Amino acid sequence: MQKNILLIGGSYGIGAALAQLLKRDHNVFVASRTKGEVSEGITHLTFDALHDNILDLSLPEKIHGFAYFPGSINLKPFKMMKPETFVADMELNFHALVQVVHGILPKLKQAEQANLVFFSTVAVKVGMPFHTSVAAAKGAIEGFAKALAAEHAPNFRVNVIAPSLTDTSLASKLLNNDSNKEKMAERHPLKKVGTAEDIAAMASFLLSDQSQWITGQVLGVDGGLSTLNNN
Repeated sequence: MQKNILLIGGSYGIGAALAQLLKRDHNVFVASRTKGEVSEGITHLTFDALHDNILDLSLPEKIHGFAYFPGSINLKPFKMMKPETFVADMELNFHALVQVVHGILPKLKQAEQANLVFFSTVAVKVGMPFHTSVAAAKGAIEGFAKALAAEHAPNFRVNVIAPSLTDTSLASKLLNNDSNKEKMAERHPLKKVGTAEDIAAMASFLLSDQSQWITGQVLGVDGGLSTLNNN
């Protein structure tokens, strides 16, 4: 069945890779600030998750799948982090997500079973230095997803992907040369840094009927970093 899939912030990186996978079989709507890498066959809608109202967009009456990509990486020692940074990270990563989901709730309920995919980080499960702000914001997403999945089962499936470091523009400062990429790759049991396509493949699976018995899960797509110690 051809589904209507809404991707918030899906014009670059993981979102763009996911849109490419989905457009073969579904109607894909990308709502983001800029068109970015959105290609032919995908509907782009100008939207700022922090400032715009999702209800103002021309969306179909029924939404079968949803994913939210806006996020931030502020990696500093806690003593150097301003409280305002925590507020800003929570606003973008979590509060804006909640506002969008709340806004499209009636459209999600129109689907026989809606599939929602959110994004966290390996740093929620594995305590990592310098990750206090992002781990706090993404931890809120994990709790929200599980509660939402329980409240709306069986009509909604809600799952979270928790990647480790992925080679996208968001992580460009950490992967700005071959030496840094090699060091980051060595931290992972699979000895590689993730790609946008790695994460998009999991998101595509979770949005598909192939994952129809999976809900309320936080799935690590992290090169084994969260569960294996081979150092």
